[in-house]
Amino acid sequence: MKKTGILNQDILNVMGSLGHTDRIVVCDVGLPIDKNVQRIDLAVTKGVVKFMDVLKPLLDELVVEKFILAREIVAKSPAMHQEIVALTKGIPLELVSHEEFKRLTKGAKAIIRTGECTPYTNIILQSGVNF
Repeated sequence: MKKTGILNQDILNVMGSLGHTDRIVVCDVGLPIDKNVQRIDLAVTKGVVKFMDVLKPLLDELVVEKFILAREIVAKSPAMHQEIVALTKGIPLELVSHEEFKRLTKGAKAIIRTGECTPYTNIILQSGVNF
């Protein structure tokens, strides 16, 4: 048994399969998920599991070279936007329209669905390399 870090087997399997520039998504309860993308559904009830409870451990374990947000988060959920930016500690950010964001998720290795209900609380993490 692992001592620390992420314990969810589905998340660990996806993390182990990521190569340079592959993408993984953490999303709120409302983001549409393409049927051809692996869905890891952690949503239990409204607000449970929280987005940040998933994002923080992912960032502890993954090499992320870029992250992508829908630009609508800046106006519609500014506190969450600031919390994400602070947590990502200088990782380059790309802002796209929500429609473009949804299109980009179709190429993700997996989408982790949380119970988060804060509007536009979705992130694409692009894998980097550790050398």
